[in-house]
Amino acid sequence: MRKVTFLHFSGAVLMMLIARPASADPLTELSSFSVFDKVDLVQLAQGDPKTAHGPPTSNSRYLSVQSCYVAPGAPSQHLEALRNWNPAAHRELKVILHSDVPGSPTEAAFAKIKSAPDIAPVRAFVAATIKMSKDLQLSREEAAKWKAGDGTLAGAVGDFWMTVLADRARAFISGGTSALPPCDHTGNPMRAGDELNGLLREQAKIRKQFAGLLESTGIGRGAGSLKPELYWEMLNVDDTAATTLGAFYGRSSGAGAQAADTFYYSSGGFYAGLTLYQMWPVDVNGHASTLVWRGDMISSASLATLRGVEKLGSESAMMKDVAKSITLFRRDSAR
Repeated sequence: MRKVTFLHFSGAVLMMLIARPASADPLTELSSFSVFDKVDLVQLAQGDPKTAHGPPTSNSRYLSVQSCYVAPGAPSQHLEALRNWNPAAHRELKVILHSDVPGSPTEAAFAKIKSAPDIAPVRAFVAATIKMSKDLQLSREEAAKWKAGDGTLAGAVGDFWMTVLADRARAFISGGTSALPPCDHTGNPMRAGDELNGLLREQAKIRKQFAGLLESTGIGRGAGSLKPELYWEMLNVDDTAATTLGAFYGRSSGAGAQAADTFYYSSGGFYAGLTLYQMWPVDVNGHASTLVWRGDMISSASLATLRGVEKLGSESAMMKDVAKSITLFRRDSAR
């Protein structure tokens, strides 16, 4: 790295004036728990988000990506935009359906599944349900409830998944991930809470940074004191649709804010996912802005089979997907 000489000093001072943190020192805090040692606020505000591989993990099922970016407005505004964003508006994000779930969910909250578009991933999902594929993540009791009908999402297949999703959403509300039945219909039990806890155990610095939020949400354990905002989605995961259940948590922390977005159930493709956000108020070029750190973590059985170049390829693909999601979110929230 080049040292700052007298000739460069005035430029360095000018940059500090143009992009100075509005709170204590978000740049130092960012470097204390993330993979980003140094960032340029002006560049982040004007350019693409910065993404990087997360630290290596001891579990081959886990993968993580970190990113940071700057958005206009205060952290509270950014948090509200995150709450209200609908990724299904962008086909390239492979979100087929997205819908909020009420606090007391019934099967009707998931009726939208019956109108899913007739595309190849959805047809593959229907076929997997009809034959009760070993790739479906269900409990033995859930799988036993499948009764062959007309074999369409508008009929028996849709009814089956509406019941599965409603039952799991109600269980999550009552006791968090610890209340969810294991996915064991193929004999290899998997619990989303164990996977979420495993992902967090691999990230000691991140756990410390979000200790208060994680404690209030109960992520990976029971129900917390902070009320979740529930939703469900149908995603295209490796050319097969997967139905998922998610919970979003957000809270202001001083002048900043924190948020957690977790997938606590997926019918296939991956076991569990967690995205954390840290938001700080900053001043960029005289404009009130928000510096955002985002950490994405995922657990998937398919990752465990990858080695060398294939694993690096998955990490790179995840980084591109995260960057694409951030870019589209920033564009939508700026309107």
